Amino acid sequence: MTIRTLLKSSVASLALAITIGASPVLAQDGGTPIPQPKVENLPVADAAKRVDLNLPKFSRPTEVTNPLFPVSKQASVLFTGHVDGKPFRTEVTLLPYTRIVTWQGIQIEALISQYVAYLDGRVQEVAYDLYAQADDGSVWYFGEDVSDFKDGVIYTKEGTWLAGKDGPPNMIMPGAPKVGDAFRAENMPGIAFEEVTVSSIDHTYDGPFGQISGALIGKELHQDGTYDEKTFAPGYGEVFTGSGGDVEEVALAVPADAVSGHLPPELTALTDGALAIFNAAGAKDWKAAAVSLEAMTAARGKLGDGGMPKAVKPLLDEALKSLIAAVGKRNAGKVRQAAIETARWSFDLHLRYRPVAEIDLARLDLWAAQTLLDAAAGDAAMVSHDMFTLMLVRDRILTSLDAGTVQNLNIQLGELMTASAGKELDAASEAAGKLREIVAGVKPAQ
Repeated sequence: MTIRTLLKSSVASLALAITIGASPVLAQDGGTPIPQPKVENLPVADAAKRVDLNLPKFSRPTEVTNPLFPVSKQASVLFTGHVDGKPFRTEVTLLPYTRIVTWQGIQIEALISQYVAYLDGRVQEVAYDLYAQADDGSVWYFGEDVSDFKDGVIYTKEGTWLAGKDGPPNMIMPGAPKVGDAFRAENMPGIAFEEVTVSSIDHTYDGPFGQISGALIGKELHQDGTYDEKTFAPGYGEVFTGSGGDVEEVALAVPADAVSGHLPPELTALTDGALAIFNAAGAKDWKAAAVSLEAMTAARGKLGDGGMPKAVKPLLDEALKSLIAAVGKRNAGKVRQAAIETARWSFDLHLRYRPVAEIDLARLDLWAAQTLLDAAAGDAAMVSHDMFTLMLVRDRILTSLDAGTVQNLNIQLGELMTASAGKELDAASEAAGKLREIVAGVKPAQ
């Protein structure tokens, strides 16, 4: 299957998953029994401990107030960690759309959350997750549209499911969890299965900026018989998942970690300097690169560690260290790559002070810059990765841009898609350059 076919399939799937101006939700009586699939050869919880066997009433399903899974208050969440010894990064974004899901004749409006996972700097998995809150405060999972990537293309959509079509809705968080409670976040054996048993509800979690009390710890059973430990913290939702040395931990979340006041000028100096160095290295203007680097190192020193989330600090410092080393050796390719990474971690810190749409627009520019770099290196697979990632970030900001800008972005993304499918790297570079020009002149709506 070609990239073009895969892309059209992906876009069509997303189009089916969103509803703008959704129709009214039909409420229902609470306690509707949920048929349970047969699960074999797994040490599942006793039915008496299950708190997810009946579907309650949903009167205001998109008003999610559960503090342990506050998806409606997760404008942007950044996770970091490592998987199989490689750096892992996840961006989770609540999209400005909803979807109507029908289960046993009941229509429920669900929020859509975009999950994008990067392994070793490249997109690995994308999921569009559907959530809704019931009147008892429990949050339910109504499906996910999953795409896994390899060598720049979608190679499987295994794990995709929809409540009412493939199986029942699943509880993602009880309204008032207790130790010993069990619930299935995914309940389709053979497609997706996760059963969580609550082991603590009064844990103190070391969050991005200090201690968070009242966290929940759960032991999660998977369909292969393995377990993960998951932690959920008030105001953040899921903050930690780990097993076998693999770790995914929240690094920064807004609005939970948002602060009032102006953006520190040192953060602006870091992002401006990194972008200036990217351009200077392309022109082999090493004097200009050195001047910008000096300003960046001064800004980082002045910024200090105050207000720096614990997970982002070492990653930013490592990227800046790599940038300093690359500039010293005048290796243009490595300089430009390190500049992109330094800018990315710096823009993450901007999230605390600026609207999410502005940061996603900056991320769009960085992925267009990455496309230029990968095309120059002759790496068609990586250009394909970049093209998909650009579309994912574009989807987050569509409602923040005027129609003309959206049209211009889509034209260049279409050109990039065609160039990527044909492995025409010069054309891909041209489209990426035009994307950067478009982004440079855009101010998203607040």
